[in-house]
Amino acid sequence: MPGVSLGAGAAVPPWRGPGAPPPPPRAGWRGWRRLLGPEETLRLLEGSVVHREGAVLALNKPPGLPVLGRPGDLSLDALLPALRQRLGLAPELHVVKAPAREYSGLVLLSSCYHTTKKLQQFFTNARLRGQYPATYRAITVGIPAEVEGEIRTGLCWQQHGDRAMVVPVPAPGRRSLARKDVKSTLTRYRVLGTVGGCALLQLQPRTAFPEQLQVHLTLLLCPALGDHKHSSRVGRVLGVPFLTPETAPTRTQVLDEELLSRLGLSPQQLHHLPLHIHLRELVLPEGPLCAPPPPHFLHTLRCLGLPEH
Repeated sequence: MPGVSLGAGAAVPPWRGPGAPPPPPRAGWRGWRRLLGPEETLRLLEGSVVHREGAVLALNKPPGLPVLGRPGDLSLDALLPALRQRLGLAPELHVVKAPAREYSGLVLLSSCYHTTKKLQQFFTNARLRGQYPATYRAITVGIPAEVEGEIRTGLCWQQHGDRAMVVPVPAPGRRSLARKDVKSTLTRYRVLGTVGGCALLQLQPRTAFPEQLQVHLTLLLCPALGDHKHSSRVGRVLGVPFLTPETAPTRTQVLDEELLSRLGLSPQQLHHLPLHIHLRELVLPEGPLCAPPPPHFLHTLRCLGLPEH
């Protein structure tokens, strides 16, 4: 049975199937502004179906909901049996493609083993051909110097005290690449709109690595809105952004008073501001599949006056 392919680049075990159901989820997950439980999350997922044809089902995942979790945790994986029953689907569902936990957007599911294999091979071949099958939208704090371009860098995991961080490696050596200690990564970007020091970006990753998009945006000196992990790497002196050392501690993203006012937020609410990165489009063999941005993302676009396309 094929494994799950995550937009963040992590490989995870396959869905266990009807013979070995996971324990019922106990814990909730934090949606925007409040904690959501299993029943409310199920209703949210039921209403998030954006495509259903043959063995393929696509959902529009909210940010903060993990695809997988520990036994007993609330995750998409744990809710699949109940969701399958409510939607009248086949006994087994495989996750073919999904964004990382903190992202929102398209989750591609398949109820057929052969369809799952076919789709996963299609995405692999597309990348090998230099194509970009996944398109994201991101709202950033800061505006790239160029209207469009590419971010190329090596990425690796690095231990800082008791935490592991994804850090850039600007010029990785051949040996580190061969040992797979470092992975060469590439994201293509295009600015779709700017206003008041913020931007709406289109992002198309050619490669997949955990937290790739967040790290690449910090290298542009434009961290994603709601990125409380990597945004601390971008500092400012007299309004000019610069990269801080990789050992800078993570913290709640810092926004100036004017931006807080435009977003209608207090400093105390910032901790729960979700990451504004959304998997908007996947190109399938039959054509593109799209998911509209979630309510919090649309709300931010309207507050800032950025385009909603």
